Amino acid sequence: MKLLRSNRLDLLIAIYIFCVVAVNLMGAKVMPIGQLFGLEFNISVAILLMPLLFSIIDAVCEVYGKARAKSIVYSGIVVIFLMVLFSAFAVAMPAAERFAAAGAYNEVFTISIRFGIASLVAFGLAGLLDVLVYNKLKMIHGKGRLVWLRNNLSGYLGQFVDSTVFVFIAFYSLNYGFVDNISWLFGIILPLTLAKCAMSAATTPLVYAGIRFLDGKKLVKGKESVLRQATV
Repeated sequence: MKLLRSNRLDLLIAIYIFCVVAVNLMGAKVMPIGQLFGLEFNISVAILLMPLLFSIIDAVCEVYGKARAKSIVYSGIVVIFLMVLFSAFAVAMPAAERFAAAGAYNEVFTISIRFGIASLVAFGLAGLLDVLVYNKLKMIHGKGRLVWLRNNLSGYLGQFVDSTVFVFIAFYSLNYGFVDNISWLFGIILPLTLAKCAMSAATTPLVYAGIRFLDGKKLVKGKESVLRQATV
């Protein structure tokens, strides 16, 4: 059965919301990836999904314009906000005596509340910045041209803002001094940002695939295609 153009957008939005939820629920886990110059480098498992979020937004911005892309970012912000509220409510509710995992449940979702707040701020700023930069570059380059360049430039900037704001809010600890915190935090921020940028570059073909999926037309200008003009 052939998907209608609106159905295709709905499908990408569903994948986008899945990524938002998964990143917030699972992103608290960090993995060690090595040491350099005395700094221990760690990376969040969220790295596997974050570039996909930006790829979807860029594809929507290319085909449907800035306003539609921003509305999807706002939808993600609302999802995170509601998750934080319900997590706080669920943790506050008393647990049945036979619910043996109450302690672990509360610990996990209490952490999720802090991560949700960090993600709410970081994701909102980074997502809207990505849309703004991508759309400005699209106005300069022209629709359908140099998609790879504006996707990566807007993505790199958005990934850096997202990583920096999120890590500071989520991981700063009052139990340690400022210097110790900075060393630990930048040990996460630097590799996380570099890894996100590398993933962003690697997932550039997904932006092209997303554009073609949404628009249903091949790009035909040089090595790219010219998409049907959409309202910005």
